Amino acid sequence: MENKRRSYEMTRGVSRSPHRSLLYALGMTEEEMRRPLIGVVNSFNELIPGHIHLNELTQCVKDGIRMAGGVPMEFPAIGVCDGTAMNHKGMKYSLVSRDVIADSCELVLTAQPMDAVVFIPSCDKIVPGMLMAAARLDIPAIFVTGGPMLPGKYGQERVGLSNLFEASGACASGKITECELSEWEKACCPTCGSCSGMYTANTMCCLTEAMGMALPGSGTIPAVMAARRRLAKDTGMRIMDLFEKGVTARQIMTRDAIRNAMRVDMALGGSTNSVLHMLAIARECGYPLTVDEISEISDNTPQLCKLNPASSIFITDLNEVGGISSVMAELAKADRVCVNNPSVDGTICERITGNPGADGTIIRPYTDPFAKDGGLAILKGNLAQEGAVVKKGAVLPEMMVHTGPARVFDSEEEATEAIFAGKINSGDVIVIRFEGPRGGPGMREMLTPTSAVAGMGLDKSVALITDGRFSGATRGSSVGHVCPEAAAGGLIAYINENDSITVDIPSRKLTLNVDADVLSAREPARLPERDLRGIIARYESLADSAAHGASMNRVKMCECEDTRRSDEKKGGRS
Repeated sequence: MENKRRSYEMTRGVSRSPHRSLLYALGMTEEEMRRPLIGVVNSFNELIPGHIHLNELTQCVKDGIRMAGGVPMEFPAIGVCDGTAMNHKGMKYSLVSRDVIADSCELVLTAQPMDAVVFIPSCDKIVPGMLMAAARLDIPAIFVTGGPMLPGKYGQERVGLSNLFEASGACASGKITECELSEWEKACCPTCGSCSGMYTANTMCCLTEAMGMALPGSGTIPAVMAARRRLAKDTGMRIMDLFEKGVTARQIMTRDAIRNAMRVDMALGGSTNSVLHMLAIARECGYPLTVDEISEISDNTPQLCKLNPASSIFITDLNEVGGISSVMAELAKADRVCVNNPSVDGTICERITGNPGADGTIIRPYTDPFAKDGGLAILKGNLAQEGAVVKKGAVLPEMMVHTGPARVFDSEEEATEAIFAGKINSGDVIVIRFEGPRGGPGMREMLTPTSAVAGMGLDKSVALITDGRFSGATRGSSVGHVCPEAAAGGLIAYINENDSITVDIPSRKLTLNVDADVLSAREPARLPERDLRGIIARYESLADSAAHGASMNRVKMCECEDTRRSDEKKGGRS
């Protein structure tokens, strides 16, 4: 397929003699240069449990590529562990890494043009960053993720990382001892893989499969199973088929594919972060997904699963009843997915044909779901005119509607200190502001305050709202992504201590119960002093609203470039 070879930019013609010389220096042979060159993006590092085993999976992918006649060419991608970045300055950099990953993949795969690419991510920002890159490049592409961690066991109870964060709150309130907490620490994360619940990493891995960009099982087969090694080899072979057929990423990542992924997200009750990431991914695909559209999808998609942290059911349990294919098969019965959309191995219809769908326990039938609407909800109102997100499927019934006095904090640290000091009372609404994309900057994910509230037994009576983010491991009435954010002049910047706030999830409302004339007389809270430099300063100046995905907005970059050129002309340097 001569016209499909991007790699000929390096390997063919007299003018490419220096290029070939450099490829020979890698140990390549003439025969290899005649074959398709396949990029293999390996996000292995020794920092993240979800990535510590990826060298082994990468080797399996490369074996599959070679078996199918291609030449794998591996290069790395960075990654940040949200768990160890949590509750300190490092979390400001986590979301930023998503854009850096997308940019770096685009850079390498354009500078060294490969004929196709296999992406091997696992955790929170790495998966969406690579999906953004795949959409930008629009070459044959496929994903195989690292797979979920097995759940741990503490006594007779199966546990995950979210349980440990809540145990920290329990320890702070004297419910358990530090010795008991130490035992929890050793029990919760027993293997490699992405943390075992339906947190952000596993949500995005599952949505990659639902979108059709990975083979069946990629989202749910445990990291430690031999089946995942076989899946990696199959993925390596499959990319060669996609290359030969000329099937590119955006031919799969269509509007219907993105809507399918959001349907599955609602059925699973996935992480609120998926909303942020899918908004950004959709824009790279040329499809302007909106929070209003996500709200419409949620309103008519049944929640079929209730997984940890909303229950004691884990991703491994979902895998044993057919995983994402079974969820999609059940949604198809309700006409809630587009079955004609292509995937990396045929149509979605071909993928789910013969799958019985719901098992009745882990996956409920669409006629008897956990809820008639999705596990995520978009809230609007005077406090969130552009939207906010809550993991509705993990909220207790008594907290679906809650009105209480605001307890206002201008950073996560202030809120966490107050929670652990016992200064939060039953009925309060904790407000954490200036943690948005621009205000943080970096839109920190905040699992510590939400878990501390749950661990102290306050999740039945206390709500939290923020212009930042909450972890996928969060449960309870925790409303994130409040837009406009405080740093952009959103109403959240005008909240005073003890103002009345209503969180009404069934009505999809987030309301500050203060008269408009009173608000008009107020001054907004001032953005705290920050010492910004390097990548975080660049992100702050370019970050888009969370309602659009909180990515580094390329329109703003173009505007900056236009301004620079105009200034140069005025200065006589045109």
